[in-house]
Amino acid sequence: MAGSSHGHTPAAWTGVIIAFIGFCVASLFMVVSSPVGFWAGIGIALLGGAVGGIMSKMGMGKPQHAHPLNQAGGDREPARAQS
Repeated sequence: MAGSSHGHTPAAWTGVIIAFIGFCVASLFMVVSSPVGFWAGIGIALLGGAVGGIMSKMGMGKPQHAHPLNQAGGDREPARAQS
């Protein structure tokens, strides 16, 4: 995945950072035995996924057409015969 720059976009970084903060909040409230705080942290983690998805749809993610596997079947170039 390193060769395809997977995850190196503002949308990916923002979503992961928000989700990480959510998991940290959830784990803290799990230790202090507060179910409301735990579920609030899980909500923050889910919010990170939503924010990353929205930012990706707004154009801050990797374009979907950048890899040939993401193209529809009719849009691909035919395989070339090797000589």
